[in-house]
Amino acid sequence: MTAPSTAPAPSRGGRWIENWDPEDETFWNETGEKIARRNLLFSVLSEHIGFSVWTLWSVLVLFMGPAYGLTPADKFLLTSMVTLVGAVVRVPYTFAVAVFGGRNWTIISASLLLVPTIAAFTVMKPGTSFDTFLLVGLLAGIGGGNFASSMTNINAYFPLRKKGWALGLNAGGGNIGVPVIQLVALAIIGASGGPRVLLGIYIPLIVVAAVLAALFMDNLASVKNDTGAAKDAARDAHTWIMSVLYIGTFGSFIGYSFAFGQVLTNQFGRTPLQAAYLTFIGPLLGSLIRPVGGWLADRYGGAKITLWNYVGMAAATAVLVVASMQKSLPLFVAVFVVLFVLSGLGNGSTFKMIPGIFQAKALAKGLEGEAAAAHGRRLSGASMGLIGAVGALGGVGINLAFRQSFLSYGSGTGAFVAFLAYYGVCFAVTWAVYLRRPVGQGRAATAAETKPQLSYAEV
Repeated sequence: MTAPSTAPAPSRGGRWIENWDPEDETFWNETGEKIARRNLLFSVLSEHIGFSVWTLWSVLVLFMGPAYGLTPADKFLLTSMVTLVGAVVRVPYTFAVAVFGGRNWTIISASLLLVPTIAAFTVMKPGTSFDTFLLVGLLAGIGGGNFASSMTNINAYFPLRKKGWALGLNAGGGNIGVPVIQLVALAIIGASGGPRVLLGIYIPLIVVAAVLAALFMDNLASVKNDTGAAKDAARDAHTWIMSVLYIGTFGSFIGYSFAFGQVLTNQFGRTPLQAAYLTFIGPLLGSLIRPVGGWLADRYGGAKITLWNYVGMAAATAVLVVASMQKSLPLFVAVFVVLFVLSGLGNGSTFKMIPGIFQAKALAKGLEGEAAAAHGRRLSGASMGLIGAVGALGGVGINLAFRQSFLSYGSGTGAFVAFLAYYGVCFAVTWAVYLRRPVGQGRAATAAETKPQLSYAEV
């Protein structure tokens, strides 16, 4: 079999690959894997810096002492709105890959990160109004969109059997942008530096990411602008079911990343420096383990890993309620870090489920071979943006829940009770939809159902 050509099309400018078939093992082994890994590497870099910019204000609020005139409720509202913008822009960012090309959009989206960073550098000083901080903070939300476009792009490069690992590595490398900016902030605070030092470090890094994307990434011509795919994904119930599950995993990760430092300063009386010594640990471990969640899902099935992961998240949250009520800082920090790790593991397993679900549906419809794979890629790529956007809204909910809990009870205990209930819902949904009964069982088999199929329990 002749491997599909990867030569750039003469009729287009830039680096365009006209034919791409990762499910063809000959093509993958001889040509595809090398190209896919190269694009994955530079996609991770851009997404990594995007996450750092998105979570920038979770760090900046630690610098903002009494001279800034902001209450704890103001700071939770600020980080909530930043998270909200990051969630909303994920939808257009998902489809921008098809409009501009993966390489081209990575260049554009990386360059756009200069806007919120330079704006924050300009206004970050005492005496600036809360409304100004809020407006500039909203600009930082565009960093959250890089995740959606990166995942959509990388999803098209890898075969189904490697998507869990590849998507987990792509997302995990991006997620590490959260603890990295927290570590950089820790060093700056420890050296008695100001927030503008932090911003000054990231401005040239953004330029580097955009230049490297221009030099080394590619566009896939096969990823066409398909509004029909978006509509089909939005009409599919599994898109919204998986959104509910992703709120529980990624929503927890990003929400806790924004809120952890503020909880430590407001509930346990830690100084910004003391909080900074602790806040990076959870996001770092949660990011590093995300590819492991994808790998476990590849091996054992994403639904099974997700189900038991929610058991662990619920148990950890129950212990957090006790630690919060008893004001036990060592127990609180230790279990919060465990919860971060479990949220990262669940991020990997839930995102692996998405392409598997649509592949299973393609097989159930009677499609086979490349037709089934193409159908699965089409819908899973479109659904990822929607699922990622709704999942990120979980971070908004977490910060608003903490804000209300502190206003009502003076602690985060009430918020943790609400999170515990939500994890119970996610456990029940995972079991009822994806594990209770495999596809085709419990009813008379039709002719289509006698064809080889994936069970949802295997996704």
